[in-house]
Amino acid sequence: MQEPSNFYTQKGYLQNSLNPLTPTMEDYLEMIFRMLLRSPVVRIGELSSQLNVKPSSSTKIVQLLKEKGFIDYEQYGYVKLTKEGEELGAYLYRRHNILHDFFCTVNHTTNELELVEMVEHFINKSTLKNLELLTHYLHDHKY
Repeated sequence: MQEPSNFYTQKGYLQNSLNPLTPTMEDYLEMIFRMLLRSPVVRIGELSSQLNVKPSSSTKIVQLLKEKGFIDYEQYGYVKLTKEGEELGAYLYRRHNILHDFFCTVNHTTNELELVEMVEHFINKSTLKNLELLTHYLHDHKY
């Protein structure tokens, strides 16, 4: 196997990616999507509570997501997803669930939330699809 010639730090790979969101922004968008599955509205305080952060931190990230066109939000109002935000939120939610299922399967556990949170932002769509297929295979063969 030939040695790769372009090594970067983790931050370097993030800077070179085409992803318009930071891992933190992805976490917020995924959580907003997740919350909207259970409730018709999301408030900053509820979002902060779910993510275990201060409301001021949530407000800053929500404003950034609004600027990027993923959510609609007015101060002291509800947080709503745009069409683009809903599509990306659905993907992030799906990615999270696929990775959680994979890690629980290979580790023979029922909760791998911490591991998923550490790696989910660095998995590309192709790898995610392959992990999903592998997980189905492992389930089918009673791993």
